[in-house]
Amino acid sequence: MTITQYTQEQLAAQPIGHWSAEAAKHVVGGLRAALAEENLTQPHWWILNHVAGAPAAWQRPALTEKLTRYADEGTDFEAIHEDLIARGWLVETAGALTLTVEGEAGRLRAHDRNAVVHARMREGIDTAAYAATIDVLRRMVANLGGDGDLPS
Repeated sequence: MTITQYTQEQLAAQPIGHWSAEAAKHVVGGLRAALAEENLTQPHWWILNHVAGAPAAWQRPALTEKLTRYADEGTDFEAIHEDLIARGWLVETAGALTLTVEGEAGRLRAHDRNAVVHARMREGIDTAAYAATIDVLRRMVANLGGDGDLPS
């Protein structure tokens, strides 16, 4: 892929709103398309990853509360939990959520698909430039009254 080179002055004059929205549209779209190949949405992915990272530590209400801030309006987390249980990917025992063997296998397949999108997104961008971009964006968010902390 070739990309036109511009001067620092030309780039600094660009509207951040446009470029951050374009980046978000393409990154989120690419990730959602990759997840859709497993019949998953981003909220499915978030649930799978949180439960995998802390087996039997999450219950539906706490996990829903944590993830709601990242979701599109109207995301029905209850339906997503039910879908993952119906697939046999998630079990709930005494309110605690755990991935099944099938759930972990599906999560790993989705992870591999997402990794391809991330690799494409980062082509030609070294780690220092990527980190600087994230830092600039989070500082802009904080400057405008948003939460500039990294998600946990």
